Amino acid sequence: MNPAAFDQLTPEQLRQLAAQLSQRVDHLETLNQRLNHELAVLRRHRFARRSEQLNGDQLNLLDEMIDADIAAIEAELEAARPKSAEREPRQQPKRAPLPAELPRTLILHEPDSTQCACGCQLKRIGEDVSEKLDYTPGTFTVERHIRGKWVCAQCETLIQAPVPAQVIDKGIPTAGLLAQVMVAKFADHLPLYRQEKIFARAGLAIARSTLAQWVGACGVQLQPLVDALRDCLLQQDVILADETPVQMLAPGTKKTQRAYVWAYAPSPFADLKAVVYDFRPSRAGEHARSFLGDWQGKLVCDDFAGYKASFEQGVTEIGCMAHARRKFFDLHAANQSQLAEQALQYIGQLYEVEREGRELLAEQRRQLRQDKARPIIDGLHSWMLGQRQKVPEGSAIAKALDYSLKRWAALVRYLDDGNLPIDNNWIENQIRPWALGRANWLFAGSLRSGQRGAALMTLIQSARLNGHDPYAYLKDVLTRLPTQKASALAELLPHNWVPADKV
Repeated sequence: MNPAAFDQLTPEQLRQLAAQLSQRVDHLETLNQRLNHELAVLRRHRFARRSEQLNGDQLNLLDEMIDADIAAIEAELEAARPKSAEREPRQQPKRAPLPAELPRTLILHEPDSTQCACGCQLKRIGEDVSEKLDYTPGTFTVERHIRGKWVCAQCETLIQAPVPAQVIDKGIPTAGLLAQVMVAKFADHLPLYRQEKIFARAGLAIARSTLAQWVGACGVQLQPLVDALRDCLLQQDVILADETPVQMLAPGTKKTQRAYVWAYAPSPFADLKAVVYDFRPSRAGEHARSFLGDWQGKLVCDDFAGYKASFEQGVTEIGCMAHARRKFFDLHAANQSQLAEQALQYIGQLYEVEREGRELLAEQRRQLRQDKARPIIDGLHSWMLGQRQKVPEGSAIAKALDYSLKRWAALVRYLDDGNLPIDNNWIENQIRPWALGRANWLFAGSLRSGQRGAALMTLIQSARLNGHDPYAYLKDVLTRLPTQKASALAELLPHNWVPADKV
Protein backbone atom coordinates (compact mmCIF):
# COMPACT_ATOMS: atom_id res chain seq x y z
CA MET A 1 0.00 0.00 0.00
CA ASN A 2 1.21 3.51 -0.81
CA PRO A 3 2.22 5.24 2.49
CA ALA A 4 0.24 8.29 1.45
CA ALA A 5 -2.91 6.19 1.50
CA PHE A 6 -2.60 5.66 5.26
CA ASP A 7 -3.75 9.25 5.78
CA GLN A 8 -7.09 8.34 4.20
CA LEU A 9 -7.79 5.43 6.59
CA THR A 10 -10.02 5.69 9.63
CA PRO A 11 -8.69 4.58 13.04
CA GLU A 12 -10.77 1.38 12.77
CA GLN A 13 -9.34 0.60 9.32
CA LEU A 14 -5.82 1.17 10.63
CA ARG A 15 -6.45 -1.23 13.51
CA GLN A 16 -7.75 -3.87 11.06
CA LEU A 17 -4.71 -3.41 8.83
CA ALA A 18 -2.38 -3.72 11.80
CA ALA A 19 -4.14 -6.92 12.87
CA GLN A 20 -3.79 -8.37 9.36
CA LEU A 21 -0.08 -7.50 9.24
CA SER A 22 0.42 -9.04 12.68
CA GLN A 23 -1.26 -12.28 11.56
CA ARG A 24 0.95 -12.34 8.47
CA VAL A 25 4.10 -11.88 10.57
CA ASP A 26 2.97 -14.62 12.98
CA HIS A 27 2.34 -16.96 10.03
CA LEU A 28 5.81 -16.32 8.57
CA GLU A 29 7.46 -16.79 11.96
CA THR A 30 5.62 -20.09 12.47
CA LEU A 31 6.55 -21.23 8.97
CA ASN A 32 10.20 -20.34 9.51
CA GLN A 33 10.28 -22.14 12.85
CA ARG A 34 8.75 -25.28 11.36
CA LEU A 35 11.06 -25.32 8.36
CA ASN A 36 14.15 -24.58 10.45
CA HIS A 37 13.27 -27.40 12.83
CA GLU A 38 12.72 -29.79 9.93
CA LEU A 39 16.02 -28.65 8.41
CA ALA A 40 17.90 -29.24 11.67
CA VAL A 41 16.49 -32.74 12.04
CA LEU A 42 17.45 -33.64 8.48
CA ARG A 43 20.96 -32.27 8.84
CA ARG A 44 21.48 -34.13 12.10
CA HIS A 45 20.33 -37.33 10.42
CA ARG A 46 22.45 -36.58 7.34
CA PHE A 47 25.72 -35.97 9.15
CA ALA A 48 25.37 -37.91 12.41
CA ARG A 49 26.51 -41.52 12.70
CA ARG A 50 23.88 -44.02 11.65
CA SER A 51 23.35 -47.70 12.24
CA GLU A 52 24.57 -49.89 9.40
CA GLN A 53 21.33 -51.88 9.33
CA LEU A 54 20.69 -50.60 5.81
CA ASN A 55 22.85 -51.94 3.00
CA GLY A 56 25.10 -49.74 0.87
CA ASP A 57 22.60 -49.06 -1.90
CA GLN A 58 19.87 -48.23 0.61
CA LEU A 59 22.19 -45.78 2.39
CA ASN A 60 22.97 -44.13 -0.95
CA LEU A 61 19.25 -43.71 -1.60
CA LEU A 62 18.66 -42.33 1.87
CA ASP A 63 21.52 -39.83 1.54
CA GLU A 64 20.25 -38.44 -1.75
CA MET A 65 16.67 -38.15 -0.43
CA ILE A 66 17.84 -36.21 2.64
CA ASP A 67 20.00 -33.91 0.51
CA ALA A 68 17.03 -33.20 -1.76
CA ASP A 69 14.80 -32.51 1.27
CA ILE A 70 17.36 -30.08 2.70
CA ALA A 71 17.61 -28.23 -0.62
CA ALA A 72 13.82 -28.03 -0.87
CA ILE A 73 13.47 -26.65 2.67
CA GLU A 74 16.17 -24.05 2.05
CA ALA A 75 14.36 -22.97 -1.11
CA GLU A 76 11.07 -22.64 0.80
CA LEU A 77 12.80 -20.67 3.55
CA GLU A 78 14.29 -18.34 0.96
CA ALA A 79 10.84 -17.78 -0.56
CA ALA A 80 9.22 -17.20 2.85
CA ARG A 81 11.91 -14.77 4.08
CA PRO A 82 10.90 -11.11 3.71
CA LYS A 83 12.77 -9.46 0.86
CA SER A 84 14.27 -6.83 3.16
CA ALA A 85 15.58 -9.35 5.69
CA GLU A 86 19.36 -9.55 5.96
CA ARG A 87 20.80 -12.82 4.79
CA GLU A 88 23.79 -14.47 6.31
CA PRO A 89 26.58 -14.66 3.73
CA ARG A 90 26.90 -18.16 2.39
CA GLN A 91 30.25 -19.62 1.48
CA GLN A 92 30.17 -20.56 -2.18
CA PRO A 93 31.31 -24.13 -2.80
CA LYS A 94 34.50 -24.57 -4.77
CA ARG A 95 33.68 -26.29 -8.02
CA ALA A 96 36.07 -28.21 -10.21
CA PRO A 97 36.39 -26.61 -13.66
CA LEU A 98 34.33 -28.24 -16.35
CA PRO A 99 36.38 -30.56 -18.59
CA ALA A 100 38.27 -28.58 -21.22
CA GLU A 101 37.57 -31.18 -23.91
CA LEU A 102 33.80 -30.62 -23.84
CA PRO A 103 32.40 -28.55 -26.75
CA ARG A 104 31.61 -25.00 -25.80
CA THR A 105 28.91 -22.67 -27.03
CA LEU A 106 29.63 -18.96 -26.60
CA ILE A 107 26.65 -16.90 -25.45
CA LEU A 108 27.27 -13.16 -25.41
CA HIS A 109 25.34 -10.80 -23.13
CA GLU A 110 25.83 -7.15 -24.03
CA PRO A 111 23.80 -4.04 -23.13
CA ASP A 112 21.09 -2.99 -25.55
CA SER A 113 22.75 0.43 -25.74
CA THR A 114 26.41 1.38 -25.26
CA GLN A 115 25.69 5.07 -24.84
CA CYS A 116 25.87 6.51 -21.32
CA ALA A 117 23.01 8.50 -19.84
CA CYS A 118 25.34 11.54 -19.84
CA GLY A 119 25.61 11.28 -23.62
CA CYS A 120 29.11 9.77 -23.92
CA GLN A 121 29.96 6.54 -25.72
CA LEU A 122 30.76 3.67 -23.34
CA LYS A 123 34.05 1.81 -23.62
CA ARG A 124 34.33 -1.96 -23.14
CA ILE A 125 36.82 -2.63 -20.32
CA GLY A 126 36.45 -6.34 -19.69
CA GLU A 127 34.01 -9.12 -19.16
CA ASP A 128 32.67 -11.66 -16.66
CA VAL A 129 32.68 -15.28 -17.76
CA SER A 130 30.65 -18.13 -16.28
CA GLU A 131 30.16 -21.66 -17.50
CA LYS A 132 27.11 -23.92 -17.26
CA LEU A 133 26.94 -27.61 -18.04
CA ASP A 134 24.31 -28.41 -20.66
CA TYR A 135 22.89 -31.73 -21.79
CA THR A 136 21.06 -32.82 -24.88
CA PRO A 137 20.24 -36.53 -25.17
CA GLY A 138 23.57 -38.33 -25.45
CA THR A 139 25.79 -35.22 -25.43
CA PHE A 140 27.32 -32.96 -22.78
CA THR A 141 28.29 -29.43 -23.81
CA VAL A 142 29.29 -26.25 -22.00
CA GLU A 143 27.54 -22.92 -22.32
CA ARG A 144 30.14 -20.17 -21.91
CA HIS A 145 28.32 -17.00 -20.89
CA ILE A 146 30.30 -13.80 -21.53
CA ARG A 147 29.00 -10.52 -20.03
CA GLY A 148 30.90 -7.54 -21.33
CA LYS A 149 31.74 -4.66 -18.98
CA TRP A 150 31.16 -1.20 -20.42
CA VAL A 151 32.28 2.04 -18.77
CA CYS A 152 31.81 5.70 -19.54
CA ALA A 153 35.14 7.57 -19.73
CA GLN A 154 33.45 10.80 -18.67
CA CYS A 155 31.38 9.83 -15.60
CA GLU A 156 32.83 6.34 -15.01
CA THR A 157 29.39 4.69 -15.13
CA LEU A 158 29.74 0.91 -15.42
CA ILE A 159 27.02 -1.23 -16.98
CA GLN A 160 26.58 -4.89 -17.87
CA ALA A 161 23.76 -6.90 -19.39
CA PRO A 162 21.69 -8.61 -16.65
CA VAL A 163 22.24 -12.27 -15.85
CA PRO A 164 19.49 -14.40 -17.44
CA ALA A 165 17.10 -15.78 -14.82
CA GLN A 166 17.72 -19.43 -13.93
CA VAL A 167 15.87 -22.03 -11.85
CA ILE A 168 19.10 -22.49 -9.88
CA ASP A 169 20.99 -19.19 -9.63
CA LYS A 170 24.80 -19.31 -9.68
CA GLY A 171 24.80 -23.05 -10.33
CA ILE A 172 26.34 -24.94 -13.21
CA PRO A 173 23.28 -26.79 -14.56
CA THR A 174 21.28 -25.51 -17.50
CA ALA A 175 17.60 -26.28 -17.83
CA GLY A 176 18.56 -29.11 -20.19
CA LEU A 177 20.77 -30.82 -17.61
CA LEU A 178 18.15 -30.38 -14.86
CA ALA A 179 15.49 -31.88 -17.12
CA GLN A 180 17.75 -34.86 -17.84
CA VAL A 181 18.32 -35.53 -14.12
CA MET A 182 14.58 -35.28 -13.37
CA VAL A 183 13.55 -37.54 -16.26
CA ALA A 184 16.26 -40.10 -15.47
CA LYS A 185 15.16 -40.28 -11.83
CA PHE A 186 11.38 -40.10 -12.12
CA ALA A 187 10.70 -41.52 -15.61
CA ASP A 188 13.59 -43.95 -16.09
CA HIS A 189 13.79 -44.78 -12.35
CA LEU A 190 17.57 -44.19 -12.05
CA PRO A 191 18.54 -43.27 -8.47
CA LEU A 192 20.96 -40.37 -8.20
CA TYR A 193 23.90 -42.49 -7.08
CA ARG A 194 23.62 -44.37 -10.39
CA GLN A 195 23.45 -41.11 -12.31
CA GLU A 196 26.55 -39.95 -10.43
CA LYS A 197 28.41 -42.97 -11.85
CA ILE A 198 27.10 -42.27 -15.35
CA PHE A 199 28.39 -38.68 -15.17
CA ALA A 200 31.72 -39.89 -13.82
CA ARG A 201 32.19 -42.12 -16.88
CA ALA A 202 31.79 -38.98 -18.99
CA GLY A 203 34.55 -37.26 -16.97
CA LEU A 204 32.19 -35.14 -14.86
CA ALA A 205 32.63 -35.19 -11.09
CA ILE A 206 29.11 -34.27 -9.94
CA ALA A 207 28.38 -35.59 -6.45
CA ARG A 208 24.98 -37.13 -5.83
CA SER A 209 24.52 -34.62 -2.99
CA THR A 210 24.69 -31.89 -5.65
CA LEU A 211 22.25 -33.76 -7.87
CA ALA A 212 19.92 -34.13 -4.88
CA GLN A 213 20.06 -30.38 -4.25
CA TRP A 214 19.02 -29.81 -7.86
CA VAL A 215 16.10 -32.21 -7.46
CA GLY A 216 14.94 -30.49 -4.27
CA ALA A 217 15.14 -27.02 -5.79
CA CYS A 218 13.32 -28.08 -8.98
CA GLY A 219 10.59 -29.74 -6.92
CA VAL A 220 9.86 -26.46 -5.12
CA GLN A 221 9.89 -24.44 -8.36
CA LEU A 222 7.56 -26.85 -10.20
CA GLN A 223 5.03 -27.33 -7.39
CA PRO A 224 2.82 -24.38 -8.50
CA LEU A 225 2.33 -26.14 -11.85
CA VAL A 226 1.16 -29.29 -10.08
CA ASP A 227 -1.24 -27.25 -7.93
CA ALA A 228 -2.65 -25.59 -11.05
CA LEU A 229 -3.07 -28.98 -12.74
CA ARG A 230 -4.99 -30.27 -9.70
CA ASP A 231 -7.33 -27.26 -10.01
CA CYS A 232 -7.95 -28.15 -13.67
CA LEU A 233 -8.70 -31.74 -12.71
CA LEU A 234 -11.22 -30.72 -10.06
CA GLN A 235 -13.18 -28.81 -12.72
CA GLN A 236 -13.99 -32.13 -14.42
CA ASP A 237 -17.35 -33.80 -13.88
CA VAL A 238 -15.78 -37.29 -13.93
CA ILE A 239 -12.65 -38.34 -11.99
CA LEU A 240 -11.03 -41.77 -11.76
CA ALA A 241 -9.15 -42.70 -8.56
CA ASP A 242 -6.86 -45.48 -7.40
CA GLU A 243 -4.01 -45.97 -4.92
CA THR A 244 -0.90 -48.12 -4.53
CA PRO A 245 1.47 -48.74 -1.60
CA VAL A 246 5.01 -47.33 -1.41
CA GLN A 247 7.44 -47.96 1.43
CA MET A 248 8.49 -44.83 3.33
CA LEU A 249 11.21 -44.50 5.96
CA ALA A 250 9.54 -43.96 9.35
CA PRO A 251 11.09 -40.92 11.10
CA GLY A 252 13.65 -41.90 13.75
CA THR A 253 13.07 -45.67 13.52
CA LYS A 254 15.46 -46.82 10.75
CA LYS A 255 12.50 -48.89 9.54
CA THR A 256 10.02 -48.42 6.74
CA GLN A 257 6.28 -48.08 6.93
CA ARG A 258 3.63 -48.40 4.25
CA ALA A 259 2.65 -45.12 2.65
CA TYR A 260 0.40 -44.69 -0.39
CA VAL A 261 0.35 -42.88 -3.69
CA TRP A 262 -3.14 -41.85 -4.72
CA ALA A 263 -3.73 -41.24 -8.43
CA TYR A 264 -6.51 -39.11 -9.91
CA ALA A 265 -7.33 -38.56 -13.59
CA PRO A 266 -10.21 -37.32 -15.73
CA SER A 267 -12.28 -39.71 -17.83
CA PRO A 268 -10.37 -41.27 -20.74
CA PHE A 269 -13.07 -39.70 -22.94
CA ALA A 270 -12.38 -36.17 -21.60
CA ASP A 271 -10.50 -33.48 -23.53
CA LEU A 272 -8.16 -32.97 -20.56
CA LYS A 273 -5.32 -35.50 -20.60
CA ALA A 274 -3.68 -35.51 -17.18
CA VAL A 275 -2.96 -37.48 -14.04
CA VAL A 276 -2.24 -36.05 -10.59
CA TYR A 277 -0.41 -38.11 -7.98
CA ASP A 278 -0.84 -37.43 -4.27
CA PHE A 279 1.64 -39.03 -1.84
CA ARG A 280 0.17 -39.68 1.62
CA PRO A 281 1.42 -41.47 4.75
CA SER A 282 -1.48 -43.93 4.85
CA ARG A 283 -4.54 -45.28 3.03
CA ALA A 284 -7.01 -43.46 5.27
CA GLY A 285 -10.08 -42.15 3.47
CA GLU A 286 -9.45 -38.65 4.81
CA HIS A 287 -6.68 -38.27 2.21
CA ALA A 288 -9.12 -38.76 -0.67
CA ARG A 289 -11.55 -36.29 0.94
CA SER A 290 -8.72 -33.80 1.44
CA PHE A 291 -7.68 -34.00 -2.22
CA LEU A 292 -11.22 -33.77 -3.62
CA GLY A 293 -12.28 -31.01 -1.22
CA ASP A 294 -15.70 -29.62 -2.15
CA TRP A 295 -15.73 -31.39 -5.52
CA GLN A 296 -19.04 -33.15 -6.24
CA GLY A 297 -19.01 -35.17 -9.41
CA LYS A 298 -18.85 -38.79 -10.53
CA LEU A 299 -16.00 -40.79 -9.00
CA VAL A 300 -14.95 -44.00 -10.73
CA CYS A 301 -13.22 -46.29 -8.22
CA ASP A 302 -13.05 -49.79 -6.76
CA ASP A 303 -14.86 -50.90 -3.61
CA PHE A 304 -12.25 -49.46 -1.22
CA ALA A 305 -13.99 -48.17 1.91
CA GLY A 306 -11.87 -45.00 1.94
CA TYR A 307 -14.07 -43.43 -0.73
CA LYS A 308 -17.37 -44.11 1.07
CA ALA A 309 -17.39 -40.87 3.08
CA SER A 310 -17.17 -38.86 -0.15
CA PHE A 311 -20.31 -40.59 -1.43
CA GLU A 312 -22.13 -39.41 1.69
CA GLN A 313 -21.11 -35.83 0.88
CA GLY A 314 -22.61 -35.63 -2.61
CA VAL A 315 -20.09 -37.49 -4.78
CA THR A 316 -21.69 -40.06 -7.11
CA GLU A 317 -20.16 -43.54 -6.99
CA ILE A 318 -19.35 -45.19 -10.33
CA GLY A 319 -18.40 -48.86 -10.07
CA CYS A 320 -15.64 -50.69 -11.91
CA MET A 321 -16.78 -53.59 -14.11
CA ALA A 322 -13.22 -54.86 -14.36
CA HIS A 323 -13.13 -55.47 -10.60
CA ALA A 324 -16.43 -57.34 -10.80
CA ARG A 325 -15.10 -59.42 -13.69
CA ARG A 326 -11.88 -60.16 -11.77
CA LYS A 327 -13.82 -61.99 -9.05
CA PHE A 328 -15.24 -64.43 -11.60
CA PHE A 329 -11.98 -64.70 -13.53
CA ASP A 330 -10.06 -65.73 -10.40
CA LEU A 331 -12.75 -68.30 -9.59
CA HIS A 332 -12.67 -69.75 -13.12
CA ALA A 333 -8.87 -69.84 -13.17
CA ALA A 334 -8.83 -71.68 -9.82
CA ASN A 335 -11.35 -74.48 -10.50
CA GLN A 336 -12.82 -73.98 -13.99
CA SER A 337 -16.19 -72.95 -12.55
CA GLN A 338 -18.91 -73.10 -15.20
CA LEU A 339 -20.97 -70.45 -13.39
CA ALA A 340 -17.97 -68.11 -13.41
CA GLU A 341 -17.50 -68.81 -17.12
CA GLN A 342 -21.11 -67.80 -17.80
CA ALA A 343 -20.59 -64.52 -15.93
CA LEU A 344 -17.41 -63.87 -17.93
CA GLN A 345 -19.31 -64.41 -21.17
CA TYR A 346 -21.95 -61.83 -20.18
CA ILE A 347 -19.30 -59.28 -19.17
CA GLY A 348 -17.30 -60.02 -22.32
CA GLN A 349 -20.32 -58.96 -24.40
CA LEU A 350 -20.42 -55.65 -22.51
CA TYR A 351 -16.80 -54.99 -23.42
CA GLU A 352 -17.54 -55.78 -27.06
CA VAL A 353 -20.06 -52.93 -27.00
CA GLU A 354 -17.42 -50.66 -25.47
CA ARG A 355 -14.93 -51.47 -28.22
CA GLU A 356 -17.58 -50.61 -30.79
CA GLY A 357 -18.26 -47.23 -29.19
CA ARG A 358 -14.69 -46.25 -28.33
CA GLU A 359 -14.37 -43.57 -31.03
CA LEU A 360 -17.95 -42.25 -30.84
CA LEU A 361 -19.08 -38.95 -29.35
CA ALA A 362 -20.44 -39.08 -25.81
CA GLU A 363 -24.12 -38.96 -26.78
CA GLN A 364 -23.62 -41.55 -29.51
CA ARG A 365 -21.83 -43.80 -27.02
CA ARG A 366 -24.65 -43.41 -24.50
CA GLN A 367 -27.24 -44.35 -27.14
CA LEU A 368 -25.19 -47.36 -28.24
CA ARG A 369 -25.05 -48.56 -24.65
CA GLN A 370 -28.80 -48.16 -24.24
CA ASP A 371 -29.48 -50.11 -27.42
CA LYS A 372 -26.94 -52.93 -27.01
CA ALA A 373 -25.48 -52.98 -23.49
CA ARG A 374 -28.69 -52.40 -21.53
CA PRO A 375 -30.30 -55.75 -22.59
CA ILE A 376 -27.06 -57.58 -21.71
CA ILE A 377 -26.92 -55.87 -18.31
CA ASP A 378 -30.55 -56.77 -17.57
CA GLY A 379 -29.91 -60.38 -18.56
CA LEU A 380 -26.77 -60.55 -16.40
CA HIS A 381 -28.62 -59.12 -13.40
CA SER A 382 -31.48 -61.63 -13.70
CA TRP A 383 -29.00 -64.48 -14.09
CA MET A 384 -27.01 -63.37 -11.01
CA LEU A 385 -30.13 -63.09 -8.85
CA GLY A 386 -31.27 -66.55 -9.93
CA GLN A 387 -27.87 -68.17 -9.32
CA ARG A 388 -27.46 -66.48 -5.95
CA GLN A 389 -30.51 -68.34 -4.64
CA LYS A 390 -29.02 -71.68 -5.71
CA VAL A 391 -25.42 -71.48 -4.49
CA PRO A 392 -24.43 -72.24 -0.85
CA GLU A 393 -23.99 -69.32 1.55
CA GLY A 394 -20.33 -68.47 2.06
CA SER A 395 -19.12 -70.29 -1.06
CA ALA A 396 -16.61 -68.67 -3.42
CA ILE A 397 -19.21 -68.21 -6.17
CA ALA A 398 -21.62 -66.64 -3.65
CA LYS A 399 -18.94 -64.08 -2.69
CA ALA A 400 -18.28 -63.28 -6.35
CA LEU A 401 -22.00 -62.78 -7.00
CA ASP A 402 -22.46 -60.69 -3.85
CA TYR A 403 -19.62 -58.34 -4.86
CA SER A 404 -21.52 -57.34 -8.00
CA LEU A 405 -25.08 -57.47 -6.61
CA LYS A 406 -24.27 -55.23 -3.65
CA ARG A 407 -22.74 -52.60 -5.96
CA TRP A 408 -25.16 -53.07 -8.85
CA ALA A 409 -26.45 -49.49 -8.96
CA ALA A 410 -22.88 -48.13 -9.13
CA LEU A 411 -21.82 -50.72 -11.73
CA VAL A 412 -24.57 -49.83 -14.25
CA ARG A 413 -24.50 -46.00 -13.97
CA TYR A 414 -22.06 -45.83 -16.88
CA LEU A 415 -24.94 -46.80 -19.22
CA ASP A 416 -26.59 -43.39 -18.80
CA ASP A 417 -23.53 -41.17 -19.40
CA GLY A 418 -21.34 -41.47 -22.49
CA ASN A 419 -18.51 -39.66 -20.69
CA LEU A 420 -18.19 -42.45 -18.11
CA PRO A 421 -15.89 -45.44 -18.68
CA ILE A 422 -17.06 -48.97 -17.95
CA ASP A 423 -14.17 -49.57 -15.56
CA ASN A 424 -11.24 -48.04 -13.69
CA ASN A 425 -8.52 -49.54 -15.90
CA TRP A 426 -7.39 -46.15 -17.22
CA ILE A 427 -6.22 -44.92 -13.84
CA GLU A 428 -4.70 -48.30 -12.98
CA ASN A 429 -2.53 -47.91 -16.08
CA GLN A 430 -1.42 -44.46 -14.92
CA ILE A 431 -0.30 -45.79 -11.57
CA ARG A 432 1.99 -48.43 -13.10
CA PRO A 433 5.07 -46.16 -13.26
CA TRP A 434 5.10 -46.23 -9.46
CA ALA A 435 5.08 -50.00 -9.45
CA LEU A 436 8.06 -49.98 -11.84
CA GLY A 437 9.94 -47.42 -9.78
CA ARG A 438 9.56 -49.21 -6.45
CA ALA A 439 12.12 -51.85 -7.41
CA ASN A 440 14.74 -49.12 -7.94
CA TRP A 441 13.84 -46.59 -5.24
CA LEU A 442 13.30 -49.24 -2.52
CA PHE A 443 11.58 -46.61 -0.36
CA ALA A 444 10.78 -42.90 -0.01
CA GLY A 445 13.15 -41.26 2.44
CA SER A 446 10.47 -39.01 3.93
CA LEU A 447 6.97 -37.71 3.40
CA ARG A 448 8.47 -34.63 1.76
CA SER A 449 10.54 -36.66 -0.72
CA GLY A 450 7.49 -38.78 -1.57
CA GLN A 451 5.41 -35.69 -2.22
CA ARG A 452 8.19 -34.22 -4.36
CA GLY A 453 8.34 -37.43 -6.38
CA ALA A 454 4.56 -37.36 -6.82
CA ALA A 455 4.73 -33.77 -8.10
CA LEU A 456 7.48 -34.43 -10.63
CA MET A 457 5.90 -37.68 -11.83
CA THR A 458 2.60 -35.81 -12.23
CA LEU A 459 4.18 -33.46 -14.76
CA ILE A 460 6.19 -36.19 -16.51
CA GLN A 461 3.28 -38.61 -16.90
CA SER A 462 0.85 -35.84 -17.90
CA ALA A 463 3.35 -34.71 -20.56
CA ARG A 464 3.41 -38.27 -21.91
CA LEU A 465 -0.41 -38.41 -22.01
CA ASN A 466 -0.39 -35.29 -24.20
CA GLY A 467 2.13 -36.78 -26.61
CA HIS A 468 5.12 -34.74 -25.38
CA ASP A 469 8.67 -35.94 -24.82
CA PRO A 470 9.09 -35.44 -21.03
CA TYR A 471 12.67 -34.20 -21.49
CA ALA A 472 11.70 -31.57 -24.08
CA TYR A 473 8.74 -30.49 -21.94
CA LEU A 474 10.70 -30.11 -18.68
CA LYS A 475 13.64 -28.40 -20.38
CA ASP A 476 11.38 -25.76 -21.92
CA VAL A 477 9.34 -25.30 -18.73
CA LEU A 478 12.45 -24.95 -16.54
CA THR A 479 13.84 -22.40 -19.02
CA ARG A 480 10.69 -20.26 -19.06
CA LEU A 481 9.49 -20.70 -15.48
CA PRO A 482 11.78 -18.10 -13.80
CA THR A 483 10.33 -15.28 -15.93
CA GLN A 484 6.81 -16.64 -16.45
CA LYS A 485 4.09 -14.40 -15.04
CA ALA A 486 1.85 -16.03 -12.44
CA SER A 487 -1.18 -15.06 -14.53
CA ALA A 488 0.26 -17.03 -17.47
CA LEU A 489 1.30 -20.13 -15.51
CA ALA A 490 -1.42 -22.21 -17.16
CA GLU A 491 0.47 -21.91 -20.47
CA LEU A 492 3.10 -24.27 -19.06
CA LEU A 493 0.68 -27.04 -18.07
CA PRO A 494 1.20 -30.20 -20.15
CA HIS A 495 -2.18 -30.01 -21.93
CA ASN A 496 -1.61 -26.34 -22.86
CA TRP A 497 2.13 -26.41 -23.50
CA VAL A 498 3.54 -25.22 -26.81
CA PRO A 499 7.36 -25.22 -27.17
CA ALA A 500 8.89 -21.74 -26.94
CA ASP A 501 10.26 -22.00 -30.47
CA LYS A 502 6.72 -22.52 -31.80
CA VAL A 503 5.02 -19.75 -29.83
